[in-house]
Amino acid sequence: MNAMTSENLRSAFGGESQAHMRYRIWGDEAEKQGFPNVKRLFDATSEAEAVHATLHFKALKDVKGDFTVTSGAGFGLGTTSENLQGAADGERFEFTQMYPAYIAVAEFQEEKEAIRAMRFAIEAEKIHEARYLEAKADVDAGHDLKAENILLCPVCGYITFDANEEECPICHTKSSKFVAY
Repeated sequence: MNAMTSENLRSAFGGESQAHMRYRIWGDEAEKQGFPNVKRLFDATSEAEAVHATLHFKALKDVKGDFTVTSGAGFGLGTTSENLQGAADGERFEFTQMYPAYIAVAEFQEEKEAIRAMRFAIEAEKIHEARYLEAKADVDAGHDLKAENILLCPVCGYITFDANEEECPICHTKSSKFVAY
């Protein structure tokens, strides 16, 4: 694997791994603040970030050794509304800046597995931002997220609130494989 794509994948792996843990922590805070459905959303998105980290790690299968990994990560505990905004901002950064740049490098270097992993992530991150902003609007209106269903595609990290979807619009995995939160 080319060095630049390898470095970008390691950075993405680090960022997704940190998001996985950050969302678990923010989910616990949401539950403490009286928002159990927001916790479910944070938990589902946390697992989606683990899916992305796994895709990146597997794309790096031939890269061995110890590396310093530089990645962006939000820190701090706030209100549930503040944490949702922080999560939405992080997702937006990934799909508007980070992944487009990383994909451009991987395309130039013809790193097909890296491109596939990052394309799944970029499309899922767009949905994550929308879900977080929807939850924030509900919380700001004084109530929990209005979502009976929170479903995760375990292949690409897509999240839907619609139990009637037949397949993932990103990777086309059948909805029977979706994980409910």
